[in-house]
Amino acid sequence: MTINGKAYIAGAYEHPTRKAVGKSLAQLHAEVAKGALDDAGLTKDDVDGYFCAGDAPGLGGLSMADYMGLKLRHMDNTETGGSSYVVHVGHAAEAIAAGKCKVALITLAGRPRAEGMSTGTAPRNYGIDAPDVAFEFPYAPTIVNMYAMCAKRHMYEFGTTSEQLAWIKVAASHHAQHNPNAMLRNVVTVEEVVNSPMIADPLHRLDCCVISDGGGALVVVAPEIAAKLNRPKIKILGAGEAPKHQMGGRIDLTYSAAAASGPAAFAEAGIKPSDIKYVSIYDSFTVTVLIQLEDLGFCAKGDGGKFVSDGNLISGVGKLPFNTDGGGLCNNHPGNRGGMTKVIEAVRQLRGEAHPAVQVANCNLALAHGTGGSLGTRHAAGTLIMERV
Repeated sequence: MTINGKAYIAGAYEHPTRKAVGKSLAQLHAEVAKGALDDAGLTKDDVDGYFCAGDAPGLGGLSMADYMGLKLRHMDNTETGGSSYVVHVGHAAEAIAAGKCKVALITLAGRPRAEGMSTGTAPRNYGIDAPDVAFEFPYAPTIVNMYAMCAKRHMYEFGTTSEQLAWIKVAASHHAQHNPNAMLRNVVTVEEVVNSPMIADPLHRLDCCVISDGGGALVVVAPEIAAKLNRPKIKILGAGEAPKHQMGGRIDLTYSAAAASGPAAFAEAGIKPSDIKYVSIYDSFTVTVLIQLEDLGFCAKGDGGKFVSDGNLISGVGKLPFNTDGGGLCNNHPGNRGGMTKVIEAVRQLRGEAHPAVQVANCNLALAHGTGGSLGTRHAAGTLIMERV
């Protein structure tokens, strides 16, 4: 069964807050849900499918369905970290195509900034029962040093430079200056990125994403529902998902799970990377973007450094505009999970609702991609291809 043309994204909403003092996690989920439903022209009483991940409080979908008063026929609590929400769109389309629901709501929310969390510099422990903990936790792995290992290996294998990675941050900053909600709105230079403090060699402070609260939501609907709504029709063409892990020690740090999820999405969509007008790429760190662009087929493996340089990712300047809201590097990384905002900005671009300074001309095909977990150890990728019809 294919999901090509079987579902549409009708609503999208990004919470404007970046520090949610005085708001509970459940409240943030409810606020983004209402925002996306309002955007679609629907209400909570229309929702019969709900999708959430590990950021949802309590018993996940069960707790949130109770809190928001949802009457559901279908629930999905798939957890793949920051890629969960890209994966959820594909799962929602599958559920709609199978007749399990007609209006699927997907929510994300988090409060790491309000809670004083520091992303990437503390040892990450997913629980004492996780099978990797006994072998890895004694060596104090952190998010940033796992990604730094990937960057260092890519540099060793292909001659990638810190200056090339810096161009990714530069592009994001050029876009963020036009986003009033972005946490970092100042345009930066390559020199400023490489001269910012080193966090984990070779990643500098400005190679790292922001820490923010907030969230976002999407509404995915059946074709007959989309036809009745007075909203631009964003058709789901294809989706792919894949894990990558340690594979018993057979580790190659130069590629990600996007090497599997991307081709699957393109095959289902029936298009190729050169057809895409805009990309939303998960940007927890600059190297995350570079490796994923290679794996998704936008350039050959090892050519990512050259591909992202000289403004090639800047809207109106380069040939592949990316993350025109400023992305996780400059705008928003709610709950340390960026997949949701990647889909939201892709929807804005397809609707023609991005800021005029960064809106991609004739944007009819867009790709959103998320990575959840750690690029250097175990992670999952989600790729989504959408079309404005």
